[in-house]
Amino acid sequence: MKIKWLGHSCFLITSKDGTRVITDPYAVGGGINYSPIKETADIVVVSHGHDDHSNVSAVRGTLEVVAGNGTKKTAQGIQFRGIASYHDASQGTQRGPNTIFCFTIDNIKLCHLGDLGHVLSPGQVNEIGAVDILFIPVGGFYTIDASIASQVCDQLKPKVVIPMHFKTPRCTYPMAGVEDFLKGKQNVRRVGDSEVEFERERLPAATEIVLLQPAL
Repeated sequence: MKIKWLGHSCFLITSKDGTRVITDPYAVGGGINYSPIKETADIVVVSHGHDDHSNVSAVRGTLEVVAGNGTKKTAQGIQFRGIASYHDASQGTQRGPNTIFCFTIDNIKLCHLGDLGHVLSPGQVNEIGAVDILFIPVGGFYTIDASIASQVCDQLKPKVVIPMHFKTPRCTYPMAGVEDFLKGKQNVRRVGDSEVEFERERLPAATEIVLLQPAL
């Protein structure tokens, strides 16, 4: 399986058989200065309706869109499970709902937290279950910050953590960069590229943080 970080919370995940999944496609503007998305995909996953996460029209191809809570089966037999959460620490009163998505590709369980705004409840941790690769926002202000992101990682104990939704030269939102989250952490792999490949048999025994470079 290949994972390519396009920017912000948007990833292109490609299975061994060529199925392409894009998460939370952004719209350019309002602080998002990444290049427009021009990728083709089979499935688009949307955690919530804000423009920087729900620009489905930017993605090319015959798409199946997965959004909302509950279990939904989509292309190539991949099952997506949406877990209800909030965009803030006030049960959604500030920024509304957020859906956490769990799905398995090439026998690797992925969890994309979207714009999570709070520490997970015991019920949410139980519903998510075991995680191989966790996509987690770390920039704060709009989502959880570095400290709470670290707590969520401790809650879920994933094999791989991929930070997202943080300040970069192409994202001028008033949030922190990734270094606050990385500070003091062990097993940090800084990939000098936007893409990384994973195989079930080669996942790390101890949690590894994989820092990608935005492709766009």
